[in-house]
Amino acid sequence: MSAKTTARRFFGTDGIRGTVGEYPITADFVLKLGWAAGRVLRRNGAAKVVIGKDTRISGYMFEAALEAGFSAAGVDVMLLGPMPTPGIAYMTQTFRAQAGVVISASHNPYQDNGIKFFSADGRKIPDDIELEIEAELERPLTTVVSNELGKAVRINDAAARYIEFCKSSMPERTGLQGLKVVLDCANGATYHIAPSVFRELGADVTVIGASPDGLNINRNVGSTSIRALKAKVIETGADIGVAFDGDGDRVIMVDEHGREVDGDELLYLIGNDRHKRGVLHGGIVGTVMSNLGLENALKRKGIPFERAQVGDRYVIERMQANGWELGGESSGHIVCGHVQTTGDGIVAALQVLSIMMREGRTLDSLLQNFEKAPQSLINVRLDSRADRKALMEAEAVQQAVTAVEAELGEEGGRVLLRPSGTEPLIRVMVEAQPAFDAHALATRIADAIEAARAA
Repeated sequence: MSAKTTARRFFGTDGIRGTVGEYPITADFVLKLGWAAGRVLRRNGAAKVVIGKDTRISGYMFEAALEAGFSAAGVDVMLLGPMPTPGIAYMTQTFRAQAGVVISASHNPYQDNGIKFFSADGRKIPDDIELEIEAELERPLTTVVSNELGKAVRINDAAARYIEFCKSSMPERTGLQGLKVVLDCANGATYHIAPSVFRELGADVTVIGASPDGLNINRNVGSTSIRALKAKVIETGADIGVAFDGDGDRVIMVDEHGREVDGDELLYLIGNDRHKRGVLHGGIVGTVMSNLGLENALKRKGIPFERAQVGDRYVIERMQANGWELGGESSGHIVCGHVQTTGDGIVAALQVLSIMMREGRTLDSLLQNFEKAPQSLINVRLDSRADRKALMEAEAVQQAVTAVEAELGEEGGRVLLRPSGTEPLIRVMVEAQPAFDAHALATRIADAIEAARAA
């Protein structure tokens, strides 16, 4: 069976992800996945991979399974331990590995986990390689002869190496002296890295969400749940709050007043600053979910803007196609291509803080001319077995969408309905001018989906 004729069964927009213990997120499948990936890598000669993980309890099991699978295929393994996803991309390049493997379910709860791969250049592996791996999964697992088995070694200074890389990403050797920062590490992969980065750059740091126990990753903390961060910023009188997600590739901020600052606003700040300094080199890539306010603000500055599908891999594809260096998502995936190959929460945060330090201004004042269009996003959670495509195409749902679009008209706003690539959700987004109630319109469509599901 060739890769060209194999349909994609396991890989989604961000690797393979699901509930631990439910196929394919099982120890036996992940062992074979490591073997299959190892077989593909070995076709071009000797190979080695780096493996990192976030802090969820199942990471130990899957780390061992991958190690065994790669070894059986004759691939050497370098174990990084807990490491942010962008750190694994960086270490893949540092160690000249043929691939980097991430064990993480990002912002999902601890019951979920997943596997995704970076290629040797620190970018997501191409679709054709994913298809080759899927084709190899159809074959019976075999083991190379003993003298060809892969060896495993643990890299004890992985965190220190990545800390130094993050510090080096600060523009113009800017420090953070005098800046009072609250960090929320989501009880995830940044817990032992982000505090050191910010402290060593001179910031006065308070930390929350940095006591992982295997079960509390993303629980009421992190970029998807910033209530605790808002409270701590106000309580401590901090200048800024910074929240990462479980695997450290997202960042959301809180200004000195406790107001949330999302990925669109951060993207604008970084892009506008680089544009003013003449180092932007082109335009900026957002997604179909990016707020209209971002597009309008960039247009006023004369900065080109393009929308990609949701997912950092699609953002990066458009960046590469255009020869641009900056892109991101509302959720906080910010790709600073002049520094990193993928979304990096710590690196993106440092770009923003360096702007504050250079200009001597607060985050709030830097955004005073940025106006977001009112936007409502409702996630309709489904049974994992639900057919999201069929629900979205249901006649009653399409009628609800058409009615809302007619009410908004051509100038009043827009509607976006899409399935999540990582969770059993349908996302309903309505963006509308202030004269309309965006939340009420989004609720109308979400109710239609709920009714269609119950029918």
